[in-house]
Amino acid sequence: MNSSAGNVTAPATLLSARGITKTFPGVRALDGVDFTLRRGEIHALMGENGAGKSTLIKMLTGACRRDGGELFFDGSPIDPRSPSQAQRLGISAVYQEINLIPFSSVAENIFLGRQPLKFGCIDWDKINLGAAEALRRLDLEVDVTQPLNSYSIAIQQMVAIARALDIDARALVLDEPTSSLDANEVEHLFAVLRKLKARGLGIIFVSHFLDQVYAISDRFTVLRNGKLVGEYESSKLPRLELIAKMIGKDLKAVEEMSARHGAVPVGTEHKVFLQVKGLGRRGSVAPFDLTIRSGEVLGLAGLLGSGRTETARLLFGIDRADAGRVEIAGRVVAMNSPRAALAHRVGFCPEDRKTQAIIPDLSLRENIVLALQASKGWLRKISAAQQQQLAADYIRALGIATSDAEKPIKFLSGGNQQKAILARWLASQPRLLILDEPTRGIDVGAKAEIEKQIAKLCGDGMAILFISSELEEVVRDSHRVVVLRDRKQVCELAGAEIELSTIMKAIAG
Repeated sequence: MNSSAGNVTAPATLLSARGITKTFPGVRALDGVDFTLRRGEIHALMGENGAGKSTLIKMLTGACRRDGGELFFDGSPIDPRSPSQAQRLGISAVYQEINLIPFSSVAENIFLGRQPLKFGCIDWDKINLGAAEALRRLDLEVDVTQPLNSYSIAIQQMVAIARALDIDARALVLDEPTSSLDANEVEHLFAVLRKLKARGLGIIFVSHFLDQVYAISDRFTVLRNGKLVGEYESSKLPRLELIAKMIGKDLKAVEEMSARHGAVPVGTEHKVFLQVKGLGRRGSVAPFDLTIRSGEVLGLAGLLGSGRTETARLLFGIDRADAGRVEIAGRVVAMNSPRAALAHRVGFCPEDRKTQAIIPDLSLRENIVLALQASKGWLRKISAAQQQQLAADYIRALGIATSDAEKPIKFLSGGNQQKAILARWLASQPRLLILDEPTRGIDVGAKAEIEKQIAKLCGDGMAILFISSELEEVVRDSHRVVVLRDRKQVCELAGAEIELSTIMKAIAG
């Protein structure tokens, strides 16, 4: 069902947006988006990375000004210019990263900025009693005089919600509220949300966990590439159809697709390079088993938030596992830091090259030699002549378009920056290369060149862990595919099983 938003003055409508547009330099973040939140409903905002969810939330909560369109609250036009203005109107947000003061008491956080006074002094008795009552309405009994950070993330989430409700929020935005909660904590949160819904609150729920959005939501609004795909009743939208809408695929075409798009067959002769058993990290990714062979591409498939990047970070030692073990060439190793990963000849091209990979003010040459220099240690400095030769070799081999290896990397195109990061890790001669979204944000030609390099490296015997939101790329380039959903490994596909329709059905559960 694709329903229209209806009349903004209709009794059920609480918060609505009409034709919202927002442009950042070089990016149309929102393009004529409509959205309607009704009283007494939980409305999930769905979409992959770059869909426009965060930007829309910022428009609704006053954190960012829209370029065009209209906002209505209770049938009246509004124009919140800051989160505090939005809160005064009755619109409040609770984010994944708790935006409270950790070392202050629970009570102080709930009454922050609006402490009651008595004889010109803060009335602590009233604050503590009021805070306890605010939490009691959420079925939570804690000592409100204790510091906020002495409690679990789940309780901190409840405190943030209690604060929002205590300032008379009628529209509540919850952005990834369950990302760090266990199953029991999620169930408690959902019980509270159902209670708030029954009281007439409108709740916008943002989550990448499909099981959870179907368990708690009445409606979905789906965005893709800054545009509205549609609004749907959750009970009438099958999971596979939701995924197809989020990633922009025609469901019928996907179900009928049988061609493999050139995906490569499994090679039985490949030796196991890395094996993990029961590896996991609480609040990040559930324990999983994984085998990565030399000369193979192992694809990781799943929606944003499914645990793909979390898996990569555990394997490279950025995050420390609290369960399981890693074996390389049959020996148990401590993969507890990137330095340890480098020592075992594991490389990692992260998802966000601008903030996690390139050093923008350093030259292309300096960026390329960075991993190799780190693996050698700073006392064994690579000579200037060696650096220049390495840079020249990889600029030529990968076709990096630049007039000079000394040009700051920030002046290169996104595709050429991505090739430079690939060159950085190739220079360190890894045996396993983890590629997290290596083709994101680059043009078609650069994508084809990156995929060609992946095939070449694999042919030379390197093990590749390939992560991509573009499922066609995963199908086309992988020998085996591990599918993740809701931060759990759900299946492994090989050979003729690797089809777009099969992966999407596994993601949908």
